[in-house]
Amino acid sequence: MGFGLIVVVVLGVLLVAVVYAVMLYNNLVQVKHNVTKAWANIDVLLKQRHDELPKLVDACKEYMKFEQDTLTKVIDARAKVFSASQSQNMPALGAAEGELRAGLGKLFALAEAYPDLKSNQSFQQLQSRISGLEDGIADRREFYNESVNINNVRIEQFPDVIVAGMFGFKSFALLEFQEAEKADVNVGQLFKQ
Repeated sequence: MGFGLIVVVVLGVLLVAVVYAVMLYNNLVQVKHNVTKAWANIDVLLKQRHDELPKLVDACKEYMKFEQDTLTKVIDARAKVFSASQSQNMPALGAAEGELRAGLGKLFALAEAYPDLKSNQSFQQLQSRISGLEDGIADRREFYNESVNINNVRIEQFPDVIVAGMFGFKSFALLEFQEAEKADVNVGQLFKQ
């Protein structure tokens, strides 16, 4: 083999290695941005729900004079969700979401005892809107967690780990809810409290 052929082979191997590294980098960038996009989708729904909750509480206040504790818990949980979502603190957001979902479950269950409230069109629309937003958040949460999982696995796999380490790619936290918040609301138990 001549010297020229060796140089061509070495340059060819280097070119293939550089192209492969660029492809890995670009794939990792895409995976990272999928996580960001998935979070943005959740954040939009959280903000929409954040805006709707005071309207729901106001609609309930005039009917539910004796349920101030429940209304206060919903508003407090709303503030915690907002704070955690602004800081993108997934563990705190998961806990705050649990409090909010429990509060809303209790609020909707207690509304059953107030026929005038239940038949109020504004309350019905808000309840329907918030329930729809809850379903959307659950769907987006699933997509977010899948995107996070893909990102976290990719940055730990070889050879991606080399490129990820060189360029500072980081792992993301899953958005998880505690088991207690995933359980169905026991409506009968709520009325005993």
